[in-house]
Amino acid sequence: MDHHFTFPHELARLNKKLLYLSAMVEEKIRLATQLIASHDHDAAQSLINSDYEVDELEVEIEEDCLKILALHQPVAGDLRFIVTVIKINNEMERIADMAVNIAMRVDNISKFNHAAATSYDFAPMSAKVICMLQKSIDSLVNRDSVTAKTIFLDDDFVDNYRNKCYEDIKIRIKKDPEHPGYHINTYLLARHLERIADRAVNIAEEVVYLVEGTITRFN
Repeated sequence: MDHHFTFPHELARLNKKLLYLSAMVEEKIRLATQLIASHDHDAAQSLINSDYEVDELEVEIEEDCLKILALHQPVAGDLRFIVTVIKINNEMERIADMAVNIAMRVDNISKFNHAAATSYDFAPMSAKVICMLQKSIDSLVNRDSVTAKTIFLDDDFVDNYRNKCYEDIKIRIKKDPEHPGYHINTYLLARHLERIADRAVNIAEEVVYLVEGTITRFN
């Protein structure tokens, strides 16, 4: 088959796989944030056990990228696209790992059986993190660097919420020193959510690179 005919199709197929992976990861994050409120053990185990789906697709996408690089030696915009796919592919796999970490953390919290504890409200933080991830995916789909850059500003809200959670948990531990593990695990949920937001920022940076050809690092 003609080289110039197959190359665009391979790029299109690669893009389709990356978008499928992105949708899969976004759904896992939605499920993970729901677990924080529900503490559903079966749902948590289902999320943990399904992690292989992301891992397998991530490896497949990376192998596809390497094959395209070896066979077609892309240049300019096509090369930039392949580099972007490799980086975002890795970010998506790491985000899925955070979903698993949240599920495991929720299971640990449930095992403490601390009936007197007041649950921490992660709903605003979770909503912002999901919004950031969704915007990063949308900016990738639409090749929209303007939307991608708005994610940088959203990150401040998540960082501030994480810091607030840290201070609140310190107070809770002082008032309830007999259950430090419960409170530390609660704080770690905030840390996992914050890491998801950081990786959404990383994806946004790669979208800016893909669209504008400039390397951007949010500080």
